[in-house]
Amino acid sequence: MKGEFMKFLKEYGVIGLAIGVIIGSKAGELVKSIVDGLLMPVIGMVLPSGDWQQLVVGPFQVGLVLAALINFVVVAFIVFLFAKKVLKEESVSKK
Repeated sequence: MKGEFMKFLKEYGVIGLAIGVIIGSKAGELVKSIVDGLLMPVIGMVLPSGDWQQLVVGPFQVGLVLAALINFVVVAFIVFLFAKKVLKEESVSKK
């Protein structure tokens, strides 16, 4: 039973997937801290209102949505650059 389980783990790449999820979550935390600690304060200094993440329009918290959008775009771009570098391809494409 143990050998069959190990074969399953290796055949379906479960171990590699688990490692990828762990590294991906930590990389996401790193990028989020960089965005929150470095990028967002710069944006806050550029805008005249200062704390733009607290912007509320009616019942909508527009500032939180904009902050999440900026964070997503930065994370997606860094993942793209990382994938391009690791895969060593001219263009990252679906296979």
